[in-house]
This record gives sequence, structure tokens and C-alpha cells, in this order.
Amino acid sequence: MFKKILSYTKKYGIGAASAVAVLGVLYYEKQVKHTDIAYTSWTNNFEPSVKWISNWDSRDPESLLQAPKSGEIDKNTDDYKNLIKTKTPTASRHLVLIRHGHYNTDGLMDLERNLTKLGREQADITGQRLKALNKPYTELISSTMTRAMETAEIIHQYFPLLDIERNDLLREGAPIPPEPPVGHWKPEFYFYRDGPRIEAAFRKYFHRANPEQQEDSHQIIVCHANVIRYFVCRALQFPPEAWLRLSLAHASLTFVTIRPSGRVSIRGLGDIGHMPVEKLSYS
Repeated sequence: MFKKILSYTKKYGIGAASAVAVLGVLYYEKQVKHTDIAYTSWTNNFEPSVKWISNWDSRDPESLLQAPKSGEIDKNTDDYKNLIKTKTPTASRHLVLIRHGHYNTDGLMDLERNLTKLGREQADITGQRLKALNKPYTELISSTMTRAMETAEIIHQYFPLLDIERNDLLREGAPIPPEPPVGHWKPEFYFYRDGPRIEAAFRKYFHRANPEQQEDSHQIIVCHANVIRYFVCRALQFPPEAWLRLSLAHASLTFVTIRPSGRVSIRGLGDIGHMPVEKLSYS
């Protein structure tokens, strides 16, 4: 260090104190530069542990093109670019997932497991909330289980121009063995039976818009807690076996948006802000 100070005094004709100051500034600039490099490396070169699968719905524009018999595609031609444009969606799809209202858990048959007085009140409050949001809803879909159909019918009173579509794929079930495992959960048979059906429901309703769709769509889907929790994990590309770590109240709202690029976001998970505290229930 003494030699550096001496060389600076001779080179620049300055005193020892000034030479020390110059060395201090140079050292500081070196440290800042090193820090910038480290920060740049962290932000731009960071390698995620799990990468987003952009073609998760098999509707990426390029994947929709039929490959020529030659097997070679020139992506630089105008024809190719125009083809890609015809396969590229421009609208977003918004899904509102609603858990049914509180129901009679003592019933043995599905018809007996209908909404309680509280459940009907919850469904009505949720219908009012959807009406107040004033979105251009395009479809109202429900599971074929009694508690979901009754919830959808109450909500339908606020949207009489919509038809109610019912689908067996949305029925409650055991989607996949949860992790961590729960000892008292259902036998493996239920996962084997219900899992493929619930996955089929996911593939039916979760995908980016078709290229022909001009305007954003808003679908209301009334179903069940296990189904919604599994949907959320799959949509966000989280481990699907994590579904049981989430909890949803009766008549809660979960808002999912699927962009034209295929990116998915949750704008609200199990939202109960519209529900009076005395009307809340979970099981």
C-alpha cells in the first residue's frame, strides 16, 4: 500500500493525503462495479428451479401448425408468420370458480345432501356479488351434484339470460393423493376413479382462448372444493399433490385469468370479502 501511495504522489504530483483519497475512490468504484456484476447475474442469469411450461395446454400457435411432409419449416418466410398470426389468440379467458354453499352432510344419497338454509343464503350473497362486479359473463356451468346445481340455480336468478350448463366431470372427488399424506383420507381406489375425471375437467375448461374469439370471456363455474383446489395447483403449475394444503369457504370466489400467451394468474383465491362473518362456513 505504501508503494502505491508513493507512486501516486510522484505520478500526479500530489501529497500523500491526496494519494490516499484517490486510492479510496478507485477501491470504491471497483467494489460498486463488482456489486453491479453480481446483481446483474442474479437478476438476468438466475436459473429457476422450475420453469414455466408455455405450451401446457397444447395450444401454442406453433404447435397448432401441421408440419409439412418434408419436415422442414422456414420460420423466416412471410407465409409462416401469417400462419402463426391466424393461430394466435388475442382474447383472455376469465374463469370464476365458485364452491357450492353449505349443505346437509348427514345425507346418505346425493339428493339428500342439498343446501341448508345457510347454504342458500350464501349462494344468494355470492350471486349479488357477481352481479355487482358487472362483468359480461358468457357462461354459467355447474357440477351435476345437488348442492352445486342448487347453488348455480340461485346465482342464475341474477343472470336469467344465461343458460346453465351441467357437467359430470365437475363432480366432487379425490383428484390425487395429497402430499404430505393424510392418514384418514380416502382409500387409493377413489383417486384411481376420480383423478382422471377431474383432470379431464381441467383440460376441458382450462386453456387459452381460440384464435377466433374476439372478446374476453367470463365463465362462472360452480363446483367443489377439491376440484377447485386441484384446478388452481394445475393452472399455476404448482405440484398438484399440494391441493389439500389450500382451504376454501362455502360460496367463495376464485378468479383465474388465462392470457393469450398462455400465462395464468389468480386474481383472488377463495375470496369471501362479500360474505358477512356470521354467514361463513367451511365444512
